Amino acid sequence: MDITILLVLVGLLSIGCQFVAHKVKLPAILFLLLTGIVLGPVSQTFTADELFGDLLFPVVSLSVAIILFEGALTLKISDISGHGKMVRNLCTIGVLITWLVVTPFAYYFLDIPLGLAALLGAIVTVTGPTVIVPMLRAVRPSAKLGNILRWEGVIIDPIGALLAVLVFEYISAQQDAFSHTVLAFGQTVLSGLVLGIVTGYLLGLALRKHIIPHYLQNAATLTIVLAAFAFSNALAHESGLLTVTVAGMILANMKNVDISDILEFKETLSVLLISGLFILLATRMDFDAILGVGTGAIIVILATMFVARPLSVFVSGINIDLSMKDKLLLSWIAPRGIVAAAVSALFALKLEADNYPQAEILVPMVFLLIISTVVLQSLTSAKIASALGLQSPEPNGLFLFGANQFARLIASELQNQNIPCIVADTNWDLVREARMKNIDTYFGNPMSEHAQRHLNLSMIQSVLVISPYRQLNPLVLMHFEDLLGKDARVLGLHTKESEGMTSHQISEAYAKKLTLFNSNATYSYLANAVNKGAVVKTTTITDAFSYEDYLQEYNNELLPLFYLDKGKIGVFTSEDTFSPKSGIKIISLVLNPAPKEDRPDE
Repeated sequence: MDITILLVLVGLLSIGCQFVAHKVKLPAILFLLLTGIVLGPVSQTFTADELFGDLLFPVVSLSVAIILFEGALTLKISDISGHGKMVRNLCTIGVLITWLVVTPFAYYFLDIPLGLAALLGAIVTVTGPTVIVPMLRAVRPSAKLGNILRWEGVIIDPIGALLAVLVFEYISAQQDAFSHTVLAFGQTVLSGLVLGIVTGYLLGLALRKHIIPHYLQNAATLTIVLAAFAFSNALAHESGLLTVTVAGMILANMKNVDISDILEFKETLSVLLISGLFILLATRMDFDAILGVGTGAIIVILATMFVARPLSVFVSGINIDLSMKDKLLLSWIAPRGIVAAAVSALFALKLEADNYPQAEILVPMVFLLIISTVVLQSLTSAKIASALGLQSPEPNGLFLFGANQFARLIASELQNQNIPCIVADTNWDLVREARMKNIDTYFGNPMSEHAQRHLNLSMIQSVLVISPYRQLNPLVLMHFEDLLGKDARVLGLHTKESEGMTSHQISEAYAKKLTLFNSNATYSYLANAVNKGAVVKTTTITDAFSYEDYLQEYNNELLPLFYLDKGKIGVFTSEDTFSPKSGIKIISLVLNPAPKEDRPDE
């Protein structure tokens, strides 16, 4: 088959896998790996070796370098201590325990060299946000446990990868004569550290001083990092991965360096690389190598899930305010993900090229562990959380895109009524104002990969788009409608764009979502009302004080926004015919908050 057609086929299948994973709320890595297995060892359509030949190794090397650099960009030193002792311990003590437990199991039951066993143990220490976040949405653990698992996934990726790189560098050095092993390892680590620090610092300095034009920052960063990777490998054998990992960590922790655009670009590029790369790597799966090991593979997988993970959680949780049930759930949720698969494939290629004994078993073992953890934990975690009483109630919160004054008034009142609320905006000044009022916020584009990893939407029932950003609002609305599914309400404010010339009208599909509050509630109307002194107030409807009495109390000078019925929140829309009954609380924007007796006669 023509190579061009095969490459296009891989691209289409990778996008298809991402789409299916999004729809069924499972990590995409599972579908990517299964697709590659079907194309390769099952149907023997083609393999990555046949497709790329001698280019396979450099393609995988550069791709993994980008993935590790992108992961390191998310590792800020403040995060390790800034998200609780449990996260810090899991990403340090927990990593060490997992490595020390898995290594001997792999050595004895897989009957492989100790160096290869240590490398396997290092690789499987990582979990990763790409597999954790989709699982948390389905499981809905308590907020405390959800934060621990999510931040562990974000932080542990580069730490585990760095450990795996160091182990790999050591066993690669052992390929030389014994007398040269320590020297070769020292040269590799020293070169990687020095070049990584220099590259990260100089790149950060160039970004801070705006030496690189803004439109060139993404391309320049990518090119410089790959150049440092190649130069480091030329200087010291296989030190490039350590270089890019250290460079990313240096860049992430430099003060006054804005890497948000670079991180978003790298995340997008990483998704593209990972989607195609995993299908190609899975085509190289060697089932004969696994079958040759027999039950040893099963024992190692069980040891990783039922010995290493619980032990790391319980040791990390010493003197930390977590119950036994909390630790049991944390012990069960630890699916392996992208970094484990990518790094294992690269190291296997390098070790096979060096004729390292039994190196071909590395990728199948890691892929089997990924599939086992993702499938088992995705199917059972929600039931286990429910049985332990650690599953959060059904989503009942609001996500507001727009941190303007009207949004801040809403968020403050909702939090007073114990309704979870998150406010997001791309304007830092507005986000800062919200934070000063102790409102949960997200600064940035809520559609970004960064948002998918850092935004906890497990308690969000409805998304309200109430920003003045006319170009961004439709994208945000459609994004969350697709992300949260049909059960969530995603609504926007009315707009006058539907009137006037046909060429200026918005699409019918978008217009159907613009029903928030009532037909007069445009952004300009609400902003103007708040500027004139309108306030958000909550009133309880009773038998003695009906909804009609409530409207008359304020001479209809109010805009009903939400209603609370036994703690559940509902949103008023222009299409509702809802009439609140006794016991229901109404949250309204009161246009004239003065008491009725103090108002001038009309």
